Amino acid sequence: MKISLGADHGGFELKRRLQRFLKQQGHTVINAGTDSMEPVDYPDYACKVAQAVLAGRARRGIMVCGSGVGACIAANKLPGIRAGLCHDTFSARQGVEDDDANMLCLGARVIGPELAFEIVRAFLKARFSNAERHVRRRDKVCALEKAYREENHEQVQPS
Repeated sequence: MKISLGADHGGFELKRRLQRFLKQQGHTVINAGTDSMEPVDYPDYACKVAQAVLAGRARRGIMVCGSGVGACIAANKLPGIRAGLCHDTFSARQGVEDDDANMLCLGARVIGPELAFEIVRAFLKARFSNAERHVRRRDKVCALEKAYREENHEQVQPS
């Protein structure tokens, strides 16, 4: 599988280890940076990872920052990205199977490399279930995104 992988300086070391792990697992890794411990801004790299997914250059994206929170917030600003912050394998698997997550965010200051490998393995192995209730819910999320992109804020009604 082609995977876009990025990090800010807080996630750089874990990203390096994940890159090796992914290649050992037979995946193709698109390096979205950063490539040093030099301080950088996580939104720039979350955007690069997400753009590769949206453009079809990568099937999934993985972004690592210190906590994972900022990267997840930034990634979810791009229409079409469904990023989840996961620090356990259940959430990583369920995020794909039920929510059609296409991007995983990890906190390098929250989890260690071995757990990160297990989470990534669960995320990449999972497939969207296409169950009617999950399709309906995903489509509602996409409709919210579309409505706000078109600036129809007042017309959005939960159903």
